[in-house]
Amino acid sequence: MSKNYKRSMLCIGILLAVLGLISAALGLCTEKGWLMPAAPAWYSVVCFSLAAVALFALLALLALVFSSKHEKRKTLLVFRLIFSDFLLEKTAAKRVAYIGVVAALCIVSNMFEIKFATTQFSFTLLTSVLAGILLGGIPGFCAVMLGDGLGYLVNSMGYPYYWWVALSCAAMALIAGAVWKLPIKKKGGVFVKLALICVLTLVLCSAGINSAGMYFIGLDLYMPHDVLELAVERFGGELNFGVYLVIRFFLLGQIYNSLVNYALLFAIVPLLERLAHRSAPPVAPERGESSASNKEIP
Repeated sequence: MSKNYKRSMLCIGILLAVLGLISAALGLCTEKGWLMPAAPAWYSVVCFSLAAVALFALLALLALVFSSKHEKRKTLLVFRLIFSDFLLEKTAAKRVAYIGVVAALCIVSNMFEIKFATTQFSFTLLTSVLAGILLGGIPGFCAVMLGDGLGYLVNSMGYPYYWWVALSCAAMALIAGAVWKLPIKKKGGVFVKLALICVLTLVLCSAGINSAGMYFIGLDLYMPHDVLELAVERFGGELNFGVYLVIRFFLLGQIYNSLVNYALLFAIVPLLERLAHRSAPPVAPERGESSASNKEIP
């Protein structure tokens, strides 16, 4: 690749990164009412989606710029930090295609929910973790953010946009991608990684980011008033964050939704691992290795 081409791509990448930062800032300011308080609800969604699109485009640009074998060897550490091992084996065009497919899967999962009594079941947790495992932490983060924003625009179901839910799901992909990079090669390592992902996402994302956003920002929008009145009466007139976690996970049944998604992860991911190993090409013997060693055992 020529130097002028690389410089042009670098300039475009910088512009995309700046666009992403500006879009995210506009979305946050609009959501908080600091900027354009009369703006429609979809405005902040568009801003956050633009930020995700800009970051996704920047990653695609990196994949295209460093797609040659020589450049790939020089930037191997950067690639391994960004992409999953699955994407590292693909060409630049296939990387972009796989990220787009996972983003579409996230859009579909965000459009459908199943409500049983007070519990809402969805598969956003499953698709978010799969995005991180299949794509890597950063591409998975982008795909989930984009899928959540576009899924809301397609079918909002009458709810305001909960951007902290999107951030929580995207953080799940980031955590899953990071944990999947851990060098645990022993037998059962897949289940160890999955267990670690489940614990971290439950504590940091579901009970952390998601629940904190619901408690401090969306409590009046999300929590049924009869449940609020019962909680205030039962817990002495004060609904603190700890009490809210108990209500959300056990009274409203969020823990059951999490357990269903985690159970599906333990069923799907090992199956995908087996399929990947079966479809992998056989490893060629190293040069200089004697074939006589294979004939020592009669």
